[in-house]
Amino acid sequence: MVNLSLTTTLALIALSAISGCTVPDADSSWTGLFDGASLSGWEVTKFGGEGEVRVIDGAMHLDMGSPLTGVNLLDSPPTESYELEVTAARVEGTDFFCGLTFPVGEDHLTLILGGWGGSISGLSSLDDDDASNNATRTIRGFKLGQDYIATVQVRAATVTVLLDGKVLTQVDRSEHGLSLRPEVESCRPLGIASFSTRARIKSVRWRPLDTD
Repeated sequence: MVNLSLTTTLALIALSAISGCTVPDADSSWTGLFDGASLSGWEVTKFGGEGEVRVIDGAMHLDMGSPLTGVNLLDSPPTESYELEVTAARVEGTDFFCGLTFPVGEDHLTLILGGWGGSISGLSSLDDDDASNNATRTIRGFKLGQDYIATVQVRAATVTVLLDGKVLTQVDRSEHGLSLRPEVESCRPLGIASFSTRARIKSVRWRPLDTD
């Protein structure tokens, strides 16, 4: 990744203070998965009824689908001992603006932000229960146009989700069966989707974690 200059870094910090959103750091251990200029390395997910996906002003814009619009990473993602971070916003609509499907060993989970009417977040699916019905269910509001940084940490024993640097939920892998809802099976192995909602994705990156 390109190292940020001091001037740029200070500007980002100032912008963060104004917007109330944490700015991703420039740690060189991260590998960027979105270049900010094109959909290189990604393809539009074939849901059927998907909206258009465009890159505008350095961000992916997912238009409203009927009901889903998304993108899939073309490269093979890590499956263990990694951290994945997405900066996303709901631009229009009242349902999830970030449905992040990611590998957990040989299985997969989806992080949902703002689903089921706009305020429910969590992991789908645990023991065949989706995020609205399992122990990861949380309720909070999301402001239109505001960026949120979602971080997923996959370790040998746990899956941890942070939102803007604060723990949203954590799951003990040994205690649950992990699976996907049928609607997002096509998002494997790594994809981001929105549901009847216009979404903006500014950044996607990952880095390895120390093995447990």
